[in-house]
Amino acid sequence: MDKVRIDKWLWAARFYKTRSLAKQAIDGGKVHCDGQRVKPSKDLIVGQTLTLKQGWDERSVEVMALSDQRRGAPEAQRLYQETPDSLAKREAEAEQRKLMHGTDAGRLRRPTKKERRQIHRFQNINDVK
Repeated sequence: MDKVRIDKWLWAARFYKTRSLAKQAIDGGKVHCDGQRVKPSKDLIVGQTLTLKQGWDERSVEVMALSDQRRGAPEAQRLYQETPDSLAKREAEAEQRKLMHGTDAGRLRRPTKKERRQIHRFQNINDVK
């Protein structure tokens, strides 16, 4: 096998659960091949570099082998190799997200009645001065 469609390869390498999800990601601009946006019908060759955005993560992987059949996870992992700088960057970003999880920086809910009273009490104390 000399070349395979990029959407089939992404599905076979288990980056996406279905080919249609892989196609949507490609059409949405979340997959780049050698730094350029691609179409789902683009043929991949061994040695090309793909950049994938999945959720919070961005991966850069090098194509090591080609396959158009979805197999088990250990065999799928042999199809690609993530670049060391991509791996380090992903781990650092994951650590940052983990540290930010405990803070109130991403507060997504309204204050409770108790918290609202505390806010009003605090504001009144600052207004008196």
